[in-house]
Amino acid sequence: MTQLKKYLIDMVVTKVDHLGDNYVSLWLKPTEGSMPEMRPGQFVELKAPASSGALLRRPISVNDIDGDSMRLLIRRAGKVTSEFLNVVPGDIVNTLLPLGNGWSIDKAGDKPLLIGGGVGVAPLLYLGRKLNESGIEPTFLLGARTADDLLELDDFTKCGSVLTTTEDGSHGEKGFVTNHRKLLHGSWSQIYCCGPEPMMKAVGAVAHRLNIPCEVSLENTMACGLGACLCCVQSTIEGHRCVCTDGPVFNIDQLLWQD
Repeated sequence: MTQLKKYLIDMVVTKVDHLGDNYVSLWLKPTEGSMPEMRPGQFVELKAPASSGALLRRPISVNDIDGDSMRLLIRRAGKVTSEFLNVVPGDIVNTLLPLGNGWSIDKAGDKPLLIGGGVGVAPLLYLGRKLNESGIEPTFLLGARTADDLLELDDFTKCGSVLTTTEDGSHGEKGFVTNHRKLLHGSWSQIYCCGPEPMMKAVGAVAHRLNIPCEVSLENTMACGLGACLCCVQSTIEGHRCVCTDGPVFNIDQLLWQD
């Protein structure tokens, strides 16, 4: 896949939607010029707010792109991400983009299943919308602890059919996405998955058993986003690879998960 040119640009926050106490949806657009090309599955590195005291940027999956606007879904995970939940329209965020390689959309087939857990649903929305625009209606399987943790359901419904699981049974089937009857008994052309590593490994095992091609988006710690710091190295069948440059999307056949 051809690497896209990288840009370091200032982006202005145009809209902020708080999704409960621990999630925020931010819309941003360049302060000058147009939005660089972004592929579904790629990510950006945001300069940490000065109030956080952090020097390193934070990697965030691209949630959606609409013209010259980019949407990011951020979960409160520590001091820096908590500060991102406090931004308001008009704030400027310095952004490095586009980073990494995205999903293999050309391999989706006619019946793709997009599986997300928690904030891992973020990169699946842009993927689903691009598939929908190409004439393919995806099915989403979204899992969370409770109904309150299921994010952006209305937006996903606009792109395809939506199935859900919750651990407490408050929405959809009770349990985990890996136990959903549609995953286990559906006839899928391709699976795309993002979420906690144990969930992705379990989905990968199901896909391997059912002989369904499967791609996962890894969430290793990524400090620089350029492959220089080696924080995000992942073991693969071809040796060690940097998730930020060779990923974050990998076919499960590249990983050593099935050994």
